[in-house]
Amino acid sequence: MWPIDATHRDLTAPALDLLQSAAAAADSKAVSMSTVPTYMSAVLLTGHGDLDRLEYRTDVPVPQPQADEVLIRVRAAGINNTDINLRTGWYSAHAGTPNAQEAAQRTSGADDSGWSGRAVEFPLIQGADACGYVVAVGSNVPPARCGERVLIDPVLRSRPTPRGLETLYLGSDCHGAFAEYLVVPAVNAHPIQSALSDAELACIPCSFSAAENMLERAAVRAGETVLITGASGGVGSAAVQLARRRQAQVVALAGAAKAAQVSRLGAATVLARAADLLGILGPQSVDVVIDVVGGPGFPTLLNLLRRGGRYAVAGAIAGARVELDLRTLYLKDLRLLGCTLTDVSVFANLVRYLEAGEVHPVLAQTYPVSAIAQAQRDFLEKQHTGKLVLLTGEATRERIC
Repeated sequence: MWPIDATHRDLTAPALDLLQSAAAAADSKAVSMSTVPTYMSAVLLTGHGDLDRLEYRTDVPVPQPQADEVLIRVRAAGINNTDINLRTGWYSAHAGTPNAQEAAQRTSGADDSGWSGRAVEFPLIQGADACGYVVAVGSNVPPARCGERVLIDPVLRSRPTPRGLETLYLGSDCHGAFAEYLVVPAVNAHPIQSALSDAELACIPCSFSAAENMLERAAVRAGETVLITGASGGVGSAAVQLARRRQAQVVALAGAAKAAQVSRLGAATVLARAADLLGILGPQSVDVVIDVVGGPGFPTLLNLLRRGGRYAVAGAIAGARVELDLRTLYLKDLRLLGCTLTDVSVFANLVRYLEAGEVHPVLAQTYPVSAIAQAQRDFLEKQHTGKLVLLTGEATRERIC
């Protein structure tokens, strides 16, 4: 991680020392940083807790690309559940509750409160979704990449850490996209040719990757029936489109007010979240469940699966702890798939689908990055379909290097 202004009153000296020492090692061979500003605006997460832990600053040093890295001028950054979960400490085994204040109190000082099961290093710039332009490159990166419009794959593979090479997740294990500028490995910056806006493209990285990863891991095939929970959210709405792209029959769960929108995305059937699923669909009526909800409905989802069915999960917004009858699991020969890290091919495929017009982002609303607190309030209200996106600058093409 790179430095944050040491004059800020809330940042601890050890954290600042670490950030400043990292900055001193920045690669001096980056192409044309002379016209990039020294400071940028960004949102800092200063600790676990409520929205008051998010600080919008305009004096954050711009990072410098090192070898094999590129500097991105971020134009738009999507909001995801992982941003709220990390802020509240929900990932910790000590949290035991989705309530932000209580979770933060329980995880204060916990060494497993991060996305990867380790302690979070504060201050942290969050944000896993980024669309922007390459404005500087480090050594070993062709200067011709300058000016490219890019989408960022948030899974950073084989990154050097004090523990050796590890896979990091953007905005959780390292600084992310809630800032004007962002440094990522060049291989994670995928050129994109699209007439879609920056805000629309920023809907893609986290949600569509999670959805495609679940469908890929579950080996969804044409003609199969796929039940998708949370179908009006970012991941769920992406999963509906991506399952239909595979020519599957989609049964979607969503609120009544959002049913028409979900249906237009490709769902053959849209049912209310509280519907009697076994009564309507019948036991053993579904080949695959794509779940981002979890909670008390989990046993019903397994009962809906046919023998040999697959259950893939990448979220638990209704509750992380569920009831499992092992007889249902082994007598029906079910497969339960936890899905987090994606194969490298997943993101490249998504870019290809986008450029071919096979999938379409669902943009609900945009906000200036300075309004992140209001954006997260709206996100938690769950009244929208698709994604909420933060804008970090004018949507104009930029070429600096």
